[in-house]
Amino acid sequence: MAEGDRTIEAEGRTAAGQTGGARDIPLYERLKADIKKRIETGEWPPHHRVPSENEIAETLNVSRMTANRALRELASEGVIVRVQGRGSFVATKKRSAPFMGVRNIADEINERGAIHTAQVILAQTEVCGHELAEAMNIEVGLSAFHSVILHHEDEVPIQLEDRFVNPAVAPDYLGQDFQAITPNAYLTRIAPISHTEQFVEAVLPQPWECKHLSIARSEPCLLIRRRTWSADRIVTSVRLLYPGSRYRLESSS
Repeated sequence: MAEGDRTIEAEGRTAAGQTGGARDIPLYERLKADIKKRIETGEWPPHHRVPSENEIAETLNVSRMTANRALRELASEGVIVRVQGRGSFVATKKRSAPFMGVRNIADEINERGAIHTAQVILAQTEVCGHELAEAMNIEVGLSAFHSVILHHEDEVPIQLEDRFVNPAVAPDYLGQDFQAITPNAYLTRIAPISHTEQFVEAVLPQPWECKHLSIARSEPCLLIRRRTWSADRIVTSVRLLYPGSRYRLESSS
C-alpha cells in the first residue's frame, strides 16, 4: 500500500489504546470511514484502485474478514465498484436514466463524458415456445432472434441486455455489429417506436448474470422488462438488468 495508506493503521492503533469513543467503533467501520475520507478529499479519485483485502489485512494487521466486510459494504453503498478478477475501484457518481424514456445506453454514457463499450455474449435464432410466442405476439414454432449484450461504462459493466426481436420487423438484426451500434439504436432507426410497455422491479441476479456483471449473488439489481411496438407489430421484448449499486432510475415532471 502507498505511504498515505498507513494512516488507517495509525488511527487503528490510536483507537485501540483509548477507552470508549473510537475504541467502541468496529474496525471495519474505521476502515470504511478512512476510505471514504480519501475519496471525499480527492486523494483517491474516481477509478482509483482501492487496496485489496489481502493488502489491507497484511498492512493493517487485521483479518481478511474485517477487510472483506469493509469493502463489501462500501460496494453495496455505491462508494466503490468491485470487478471480479480486477479488484476494487473508486466509483463515479451513480449513473442514472430517465424512467419513462427509451434511451440508447451508448448516448447516455457518452453524455456523461464516459466511454461505452459492448460485449456480445449471445446472438442466435430460437424457436418460440408458448411463453415467448405470447410475449412477441407471434405463432408458436416460428423463430425469433435472441441477443445478450453486456454494456460497459469506462470498462465497468452497468447493464446486461437480454433481448428477443421479431424477424418480420428486423430481418437483418443478427447481421449487425453490436459493438459499433446498439440494438436500441438499430431497431429505433428501422422501426420507429409507436408504443411502449415497461415494468420495473427489484430482483436478485441469477448466477450467470452475476458472472457477467462482476457482482455478488446478494447484490440487489434493477430489472426493466420492456416491449416496444412499431405501428401494430411488436418489435422487441427485452430484459435490462442493472446492478443497484451502480445505477438508478429517475423521473421529473
